[in-house]
Amino acid sequence: MNAQAARGSTLDAGAGGLIVTILLTGIASEVVWEIWARLITPLWVGGPLEPAALVQSVFGLSDRATAEIIHLFVGLIAYPIGYIFIARPLAKAIFPFLPWWIVALGYGVGLWIFALYIMAHLIAGLPAFLGFIPLTWASLIGHLLFALAGGAVVKARLG
Repeated sequence: MNAQAARGSTLDAGAGGLIVTILLTGIASEVVWEIWARLITPLWVGGPLEPAALVQSVFGLSDRATAEIIHLFVGLIAYPIGYIFIARPLAKAIFPFLPWWIVALGYGVGLWIFALYIMAHLIAGLPAFLGFIPLTWASLIGHLLFALAGGAVVKARLG
């Protein structure tokens, strides 16, 4: 039996193993995102990426801490679940020849579109993709790095 078969599929991982995979995926992704958003992006665009500010705009929150918690939950739990249960299975069904990292990059682009078009533009009323300012491109890179980090964890744990 090869290593991939020994690890099993997403659904064969067992609830405990799957929960650990989701959490490890979210932690790795969030660490990479935070390094990019708060440490590297300011050197490029003059300020950090502020997803909590977007959450505040979308939900009309005045409390920054609540917005940070919402964003953290999405990055730690919701997006990893979306990758494991939606993006990977769809990619395997439609494009089974694609390597994991292309699937992860595609997921990252999808997250970026969701954040800057659907949430920022359609819901919060900001310009689409923030008008394609430098922060837009920093956000794209951040979402790509986020998804690559998470994809690498999922690949290592689930094959």
